Amino acid sequence: MVKGRFAPSPSGRMHLGNIYAALMSWLSVKKQNGSWILRIEDLDRQRCKPEYAQLLMDDLSWLGLEWDKLYFQSDRDNLYLDAFTQLCNKNLVYDCFCRRADLLASSAPQTPRDMQIYSGRCRTLTQQQRTQLSQERTPAQRIALPDKDISFTDGHYGLQTFNLLHDCGDFIVRRADKNFSYQLAVVVDDALMDVTEIVRGRDLLNSTPQQLFLYESLGYNAPQFSHIPLIVTQDGRRLSKREHDMNMGELQKKYSATQIIGYVMYLCGFISEPDSLSLSEALSLFDWEKIPQEDIILKTLP
Repeated sequence: MVKGRFAPSPSGRMHLGNIYAALMSWLSVKKQNGSWILRIEDLDRQRCKPEYAQLLMDDLSWLGLEWDKLYFQSDRDNLYLDAFTQLCNKNLVYDCFCRRADLLASSAPQTPRDMQIYSGRCRTLTQQQRTQLSQERTPAQRIALPDKDISFTDGHYGLQTFNLLHDCGDFIVRRADKNFSYQLAVVVDDALMDVTEIVRGRDLLNSTPQQLFLYESLGYNAPQFSHIPLIVTQDGRRLSKREHDMNMGELQKKYSATQIIGYVMYLCGFISEPDSLSLSEALSLFDWEKIPQEDIILKTLP
């Protein structure tokens, strides 16, 4: 059975880009008579708030995007610890004392800047150096990646090939504060939840080889990945919760759920003019071949 998921972070009110990602995932799964999971990715306890989690659930329900099962990552630390221990036992993990090591490690990468390739500085530290540095600060833990190519076929963008060491670089699996990273948690969750299809923004395409390495290292079967173009502003900027772009709270004051669904379908090219659409109408129109590969420029909502 096909099983998909939507995995938002409750760090603010959802915007149109989040709804677009949720809708494409939901439509793809339901087109195959599959089930759809909602997973609240609240690893970062500082940025993620329970009130935002409730708002995003309310927003999805208002749109009619009902989920078959609900999970919170904050309830699953024991599962991440088990996986982390397995990686340690395979000698794949090393301590990293770099002061920027923990930044954004609990969150999905948002920009190319967040995907900067780690130099590997702490990978070659001597035991004496590690002992000295550990007296100054608590280390994070990174995965040591091999100098090896990894390939996969994306459901939308086709064949992709990355060199793990040079294109991805060693990445954080556990922060210095003992919170587990996004990369580790998302793999453990998708594997243990039996997710077979992942539909998400193309900004996460470069995370896929890192995650595939974890799937292999932990003995999990990898799902099918299908990445979709981003919705961007006229100047090419991706929508942001921080900037309150097309905020769902504001959208709900002006538009109905069917208008928003229809508008997203219009932006994706499924209909030629913005119009109200029910979810069942959107489902009848959904076709992966119609989704563009280039980023979608936001047009004014009528």
